Amino acid sequence: MPYKTLNEVKPGVFVTVVNIVDDGRIKRRIMDIGILPGVCIEVVKVAPLGDPIQISLLGFDMVMRRSDASKIIVKSVDE
Repeated sequence: MPYKTLNEVKPGVFVTVVNIVDDGRIKRRIMDIGILPGVCIEVVKVAPLGDPIQISLLGFDMVMRRSDASKIIVKSVDE
């Protein structure tokens, strides 16, 4: 699987963060909540209208807007 953004990942799939492609406060906010390169994330579910998505990482669940998730580059855990 080539690199994708987190908002493209289907529920039930585990991925590893590769990079965050924003230079501003959104990148800082994403990193402050623990989403850093190398962290494993599971997409748990997607809201019925597609936004937000629920993810699980570092032992806790959280929801994230698709616009923020589109800034997180991930790869499959298998790679």
